Amino acid sequence: MIATVDRSVVGAIHGRIGTTRHRSGVVMSRKKKVGILTAGGDCPGLNAAIRGFGKAAIRQHDMELIGIQDGFLGLAGNRTISLGPRALSGILTVGGTILGTSRDKVNHMIIDGEERDMVPTIVENYEKLGLDALVTLGGGGTAKNAYKLAKAGLNVLHLPKTIDNDIVGTDD
Repeated sequence: MIATVDRSVVGAIHGRIGTTRHRSGVVMSRKKKVGILTAGGDCPGLNAAIRGFGKAAIRQHDMELIGIQDGFLGLAGNRTISLGPRALSGILTVGGTILGTSRDKVNHMIIDGEERDMVPTIVENYEKLGLDALVTLGGGGTAKNAYKLAKAGLNVLHLPKTIDNDIVGTDD
């Protein structure tokens, strides 16, 4: 996995979200709030990618970054932490992911011993958190989950990571 984040990735989010049109027709801006999660298996560079994205989002685009713990399961359970500059400091060389991860599927999660479609709950939590976008770091399964959430109306940016080389276009 490449642990750098192209500024244009953060800029794409910055340019597409967080504006509201007032009744007078004037476009008002507000600080954008972005959630970030890691899902799937562990691989080198996850914390570096979180840090790279976070630093660019906060410093260059004045965004608020919310870390979602334990992947999509954490988003379904509304488990979050604030990721400011202090939280991102010192994680570059730490292995694993400071956010935790899970392999849950958004539409087939086991909750209280029952399989449930958690997409409606995730959409509700995204809105309660006031997120403008969700960034997902993961492999093929995570990309499928991100796609399902995008189809449900969420702004989702998927950053592919794989240790298995099973994502098209990541081995060139």
